[in-house]
Amino acid sequence: MGNDSVNHINSAAELQALLSSTTYVVVDFYADWCPPCKSIAPIFESLAAKHAVPGILAFAKVNVDHVQDVAQTYRVTAMPTFLFFKEGTQVAVNGQAMIRGADPRALGAAAEKLSGLAAARKAAQDA
Repeated sequence: MGNDSVNHINSAAELQALLSSTTYVVVDFYADWCPPCKSIAPIFESLAAKHAVPGILAFAKVNVDHVQDVAQTYRVTAMPTFLFFKEGTQVAVNGQAMIRGADPRALGAAAEKLSGLAAARKAAQDA
C-alpha cells in the first residue's frame, strides 16, 4: 500500500499549502522515539487510504522533532496528538478539539465523520 495517502509535512509552509488547498485535514503530530506513535501509525495510514479525497480530505503527519515550529504553533506537547482543520482553521470533530494519545477508536470515529462531510462536499461540487 505504501504511504501514498499520507502527506509527510517537512515545513510550516508545506502544512500551510495543504491547509489552503484542502477543505478538511487531519494532522498526526508524532515523534520517532514515541512507542504509541508507532503503534497507531499503520491505523492512521489505513484511515488515510480509505478516506482521503484529493482537495477535500487529506491526512498529514508532522514529525515534531523535525518541524518544531509547527508543533509550537499548535501547542502540541504530547505525542501523538491529532488535530483537525476545516478551510485552514483548527476545528473540533465529534466534540473533541484534539485527540491526545494513540486512541484508534476516537481517531477512526473522527475520520468517519470527516469522510461523511467530505463526501457531501464532493457531491455538492459534482452536482
